[in-house]
Amino acid sequence: QVQLVESGGGLVQAGGSLRLSCSASGNFSTINTMGWFRQVPGNQREFIGTISRSGVPNHAIAVKGRFTVSRDNAKNTIYLQMNKLKPEDTAVYYCNAQVQLLSGSWLPYWGQGTQVTVSS
Repeated sequence: QVQLVESGGGLVQAGGSLRLSCSASGNFSTINTMGWFRQVPGNQREFIGTISRSGVPNHAIAVKGRFTVSRDNAKNTIYLQMNKLKPEDTAVYYCNAQVQLLSGSWLPYWGQGTQVTVSS
């Protein structure tokens, strides 16, 4: 069983910063691409950014320059540093990982989500 657990969400004023973390645990061989998405109720899940196992990031245009995705392979953890937050960044943030199981199969896994609320 593989679990992704997010942390670091909360309430912050506009212009402030938050750092989200997402750690993978369980029985697996390795993790390839990891990423962050967000969702507002009633809307589709929105891509924020991904990062390859080798550390190459890819950020959505909407957050480029404000948000940074990074990872620590030794800790099986992905981070999302969010700066200059805006009220429209308010959403539930989810992490995602492409995980290779012990069987050799690759499967996508999602975290449970963490709420980020930005007040004006």
